[in-house]
Amino acid sequence: QVHLVESGGGSVQAGGSLKLSCSASGYTDCMGWFRQAPGKEREGVAAIGYSNPVYADSVKGRFTISRARTTVYLQMNSLKPEDTAMYYCAADCRESVSWSLARLSFGYWGQGTQVTVST
Repeated sequence: QVHLVESGGGSVQAGGSLKLSCSASGYTDCMGWFRQAPGKEREGVAAIGYSNPVYADSVKGRFTISRARTTVYLQMNSLKPEDTAMYYCAADCRESVSWSLARLSFGYWGQGTQVTVST
């Protein structure tokens, strides 16, 4: 069992930046970030394994995922109001990194941290 704890969420104006962190209680090969806005389905944001990270088209060029062993980060720049959501950390890809991100196929999930972007 791996426990995940997210931090770093908050409120920011459009164009601003936030950096999310997720600390895992154990090591897994693959970790990722997802988000869910009110009334919408959960969607993959970014994931990282042993090779190049993968990103959702909506965040490419603005968000950067990185990790340091059992901690994964999400640097979010040029934030937009549509980035407002609860952001969840996930670990342990059940498929390839890309497919796991697309199909939310992870073994462990955090409780989430809220990100609010205002105009």
